[in-house]
Amino acid sequence: MATDEQEPPRGRAGAGRFAPSPSGDLHLGNLRTALLAWLFARSTGRAFRLRVEDLDRVRPGAAERQLADLAALGLDWDPPVWRQSERLDRHHAAIDTLTAAGLTYECYCTRREIQQAVTAPHGPMGAYPGTCRDLTAAARAARRAEGRPAALRLRSRTTEYEIVDEIHGAYRGVVDDFVLRRGDGTPAYNLAVVVDDAEQGIDQVVRGDDLLPSTPRQAYLATLLGLAVPRYAHVPLVLNREGKRLAKRDGAVTLADRVALGDTPEQVVALLANSLGYTGSTPGALLSEFRSATLPREPWTLDPRNMVKFSRNP
Repeated sequence: MATDEQEPPRGRAGAGRFAPSPSGDLHLGNLRTALLAWLFARSTGRAFRLRVEDLDRVRPGAAERQLADLAALGLDWDPPVWRQSERLDRHHAAIDTLTAAGLTYECYCTRREIQQAVTAPHGPMGAYPGTCRDLTAAARAARRAEGRPAALRLRSRTTEYEIVDEIHGAYRGVVDDFVLRRGDGTPAYNLAVVVDDAEQGIDQVVRGDDLLPSTPRQAYLATLLGLAVPRYAHVPLVLNREGKRLAKRDGAVTLADRVALGDTPEQVVALLANSLGYTGSTPGALLSEFRSATLPREPWTLDPRNMVKFSRNP
């Protein structure tokens, strides 16, 4: 199979994954990333796994429609499908491990207070300034008495961390005292994704490059938990006509939308393939063309109004 990436070490299969949030139907940008994640995994002999990241907003039936859309495009995966909400005990166990090592603290800041603090001239952009890091026991008790819920933050021992990304190369990003458990007791994304990737055997993470800034935090957290850091590839997003990240409000951008206009799933795959410089119309056919080193480095701008002619004649 054509690829420029190393295969998993001998004796260990390795796995890639796609992990959508079930907040609605997948749009073409999501489907393009899923296709790329599948190509990266299958071209390197890895398993391909799915995980439903349902710790936040969930729309009834969305996860089932997402899986159906992936299958309709010809993407297969290695069962079972994991759901984050069924793994809370594992997330909390990881938090307990960090707490036992003295690596967490309670934070009582409101969103507004954090926003005001991180926009101050002396604070690094986007980093939590450590307001609650060294509160005394009396100060914590006073905040509890006010009825403030306590989130739990990582007591980071560094301010930045470097990862190596297959698309972007070496990338050094901010590592602040990020949230591990929200005020309502729900494990935070940055914690859950690290624990779940490790326990699901994921050693290759392919996702949109909007998530690149959070990756140093996750890689650093993995090292604190004694977990292997995956190989990363953050792929360019799909943008709308205004240059903003594609969203379902941009028109006929879901698979169901395209099918309703007369397109077939194969034609949708062909459209996505064309945006990557390939000519196939099924995931299997694209494997012979796929080379990670030649992937576009710039976002793909999509205008649904101009898709009909191409997608009906792939």
